[in-house]
Amino acid sequence: MNPGVYGKRKAKAMPKLTVIIPCKNEERNIRDCLETVKWADEIFVVDSGSTDRTMEIAREYTDRVVSHEYVNSATQKNWAIPQATHEWVLIVDCDERLTPALQDEIKTLMAGEPEQDGYSIYRKNWFFGKEINHCGWDGDDVLRLFKRDCGKYEDKHVHANVIISTGKVGILSGRLEHHTYYSFDAYLETFRQFTTWGALDLKARGKKPTVWNLTARPMWRFFRQFILRRGFQDGLPGMILCGLAAFNVFMKYAKLWVILRAEAGEKGVEVGKTKW
Repeated sequence: MNPGVYGKRKAKAMPKLTVIIPCKNEERNIRDCLETVKWADEIFVVDSGSTDRTMEIAREYTDRVVSHEYVNSATQKNWAIPQATHEWVLIVDCDERLTPALQDEIKTLMAGEPEQDGYSIYRKNWFFGKEINHCGWDGDDVLRLFKRDCGKYEDKHVHANVIISTGKVGILSGRLEHHTYYSFDAYLETFRQFTTWGALDLKARGKKPTVWNLTARPMWRFFRQFILRRGFQDGLPGMILCGLAAFNVFMKYAKLWVILRAEAGEKGVEVGKTKW
């Protein structure tokens, strides 16, 4: 046996990373987001019909910028994941930024042999420019880094999570910075869409728009986030956030009531121009 040939182990290639960024009309955010992932082996931007400079800015950082019809967040990301060139993918929204500590942690992970097939990441959240440290947002973690062939989003319209087929999931210590709404116009646009999707998810689960669900559930949401999860410690921004969260619950059940009446063919009920 020749030890020069057989006595050495073949070096294993380091895993490479594709960052997937879904977007639409994000010229305000996308550059700051891309700056924190430009070190990745590949950046894959999936646009859904931007009419501003989003795609132009994205092409300064990557040649892989495509347009794809948007149905909902989970469907868009599930379409994009298999298109990634590399074994590992990281999903980053345009209003998120990787902290330097998180960048270094992911680089170190990719330089070795990851023990898990997916990793959750904690987020620091901002609301109208104010960092939120309570309201239930302090324990916000999202599974975003995973092997391309092991991860897939749940079949839900809104707030879908990634499911790792092997069940091997870890958590990173670095943080994602999440800069949410910067104006009420931006919030209300998302609110309209997400409450509609939320109503559809409630319908799929067999929920009903009862008096209890339209009254007690919103009040409980406010009490839980503002009192039990100490939203009051975030001051007026915390109070506004908790109030909007409660209204979100009310509106989902109110829209569910309209959807069910429209499907039953009741006179005087129209879904309107909203895509239900």
